[in-house]
Amino acid sequence: MNSRSNDKVSRLKMRLTAIRYGARDVNMYDFSLLDGGELPTGEAGAHISLFLPNGLERQYSLVHAENSPTTYTIGVKLDAESRGGSLYMHEKLSVGTILDIEPPINHFVLETEAEHTVLVAGGIGVTPLYCMMEQLERLNKGWEMHYSCRSREDALFLSQFEGDDRVHLYFDDERNGAYLPLGDIVKSAPEGAHFYCCGPVPMLGAFEGSLVDHPTEKVHVEYFSAKDEAALAGGYKIELALSGVEIEVEPGVSILNTLLKHGIEVPFSCAEGACGACEVDVIEGEPDHRDVYLSEKEKAANESMMVCCSGSKGGRLVLDI
Repeated sequence: MNSRSNDKVSRLKMRLTAIRYGARDVNMYDFSLLDGGELPTGEAGAHISLFLPNGLERQYSLVHAENSPTTYTIGVKLDAESRGGSLYMHEKLSVGTILDIEPPINHFVLETEAEHTVLVAGGIGVTPLYCMMEQLERLNKGWEMHYSCRSREDALFLSQFEGDDRVHLYFDDERNGAYLPLGDIVKSAPEGAHFYCCGPVPMLGAFEGSLVDHPTEKVHVEYFSAKDEAALAGGYKIELALSGVEIEVEPGVSILNTLLKHGIEVPFSCAEGACGACEVDVIEGEPDHRDVYLSEKEKAANESMMVCCSGSKGGRLVLDI
């Protein structure tokens, strides 16, 4: 189980040292330790967790993965439907603010032994892939980037990308609508290539569909939100192993909300199965996994679950709470 949200010891006190314009509605944020010292290294694809002053926890991908870093840089896009995360970041945070930040965790790992890597990005999803691109450059590995945005104004790192024939840019307003030739991208890739994608849910679904015949170990995706509806059928019981208490989960209610209703504190953040904050160990029973945080192998093991969106396939679950 990933117990990071309960582990305050692992958090770092960090200062916001710079805010820069990245693209339309996207700001870049730099964070450093209060003494300016060396930070835990984050690998390409890793993210950090920010514990905001308004009580929210949010995860953001690292833009750079360096040895012996003294700064973590992230990009945050203002979401028109923000529930307080990106809106707070854009409107309330100022240089000098001190936050608790959890060191990098990586569930979107770059396979550095691959001879060629295909990176497919949509909008703000380019941030972890840009980090991967930098790592592949340092390793002198073959790579190509396919980056889709609504317009050039929305594109991060545009000045670095333009003029590089390994980077292919697709802008909706220049093509009379969304266009990303995934079929051609897959067909033209060298044999044995690894594929990575981060972006909106529809793009990720199309990406996975275009690679359905490829080995799963060579297809990598990172979701910002759930792709399946939450399991809210209810009609089963959960037993809390630490106390032996049994609670009925009613139809239309998540396990998370059931626990909160009974005064049982469980860490959570996105409530969509994407961040991993509400991960709980499963002692008995078979979860109905609906998250995008756990790998297929982890889901098959049934050793943990995300209680915000996942349910039970049987009549009873025993959770390590």
